[in-house]
Amino acid sequence: MQSMAVENNRVRIEFDIPPYMIHLFEENEDLMLKQIALLFYPYVHDGKISSGKVAEILGIHKLDLWDLYGELGLPYFDLTEEELEKDLQTLTKLIG
Repeated sequence: MQSMAVENNRVRIEFDIPPYMIHLFEENEDLMLKQIALLFYPYVHDGKISSGKVAEILGIHKLDLWDLYGELGLPYFDLTEEELEKDLQTLTKLIG
């Protein structure tokens, strides 16, 4: 990371990359969305930032962010099979 600047309640982070890598960061909106979502994924996964906040930053709905992480092969929900079964049983009881 080369520099950080605060402006308008936002932090701008800039870094240098070698010229031969510039093609990886082309002005492609879908690709940029995925790159930024990937940047935040470890913090979402560790519970340091909510998926709702990341979705807000990206300008998308939270469910779309979950879908995006799923498309990239990244688990949003990190439940064991037993935890999932217990949650399903609880949901079934609540629904009646």
